[in-house]
Amino acid sequence: MPPTRIVSLVPSLTELIAYLGAGDSLVGRTRYCTEPASIAQRVPAAGGTKDPDIAAIAALKPDLVIANKEENRREDVEALRARGIEVLVTEIDSVREAIDGIRQMGELLERREPAAQLEEEIEAALLTAQLAQAATRVYVGVWHNPMLGLGAATYGQSLIDECGGVNVLGHRERYPELAHGELAALSPDFILLPDEPFPFDDGHARYYGQFAPARVIDGKLLWWYGPRMPAAIGALRAIFREAQNG
Repeated sequence: MPPTRIVSLVPSLTELIAYLGAGDSLVGRTRYCTEPASIAQRVPAAGGTKDPDIAAIAALKPDLVIANKEENRREDVEALRARGIEVLVTEIDSVREAIDGIRQMGELLERREPAAQLEEEIEAALLTAQLAQAATRVYVGVWHNPMLGLGAATYGQSLIDECGGVNVLGHRERYPELAHGELAALSPDFILLPDEPFPFDDGHARYYGQFAPARVIDGKLLWWYGPRMPAAIGALRAIFREAQNG
């Protein structure tokens, strides 16, 4: 039997559960689980991704809590398990792991058909993106002051690779800190400024524009795996193609 009382601590997986048709099983979420709006309106929030309300989650009597190795803290997972609550900890650091995760979620929720359909759509989008690879050297901002960029072994890095980009920090740790002078030395062709987790805006784009053409984008394109992936692949591929064409 699939779980019937789920608390999701991962925004993109909250959206995926609803997309697969199992939204009725969600009884709790984080305050950052804002999509889809129908779930955010109905399902109570129990803290955030880094500061979940353990007591409130326990009071919801979940038969499963879904967490993520990067987005959630080990101590919170252990605190939940200490209360006898089952916790599934996911780890998604690449596009292929995201596809595997969709398939596994379909199995877990007994929603195999919509999961398989989403997988097909992602694979089709990837095939289109790979037809004309463009080696666009891209810097992706993660935070400003301190300046943190997107590095290796991350889902965002993998997505950029799949869409024809070359991450100028692909040889560094997951989220390296840079001195502002280092960015110029990296010589990116293009700079992406996702509006989450740091709220980059047009003012930041003007600042980063001194190093390379810069654009603020919807952060969900880079960070949210699941039903957004086909559109994200198409959007990033178009951005890189435009950057290459000048």
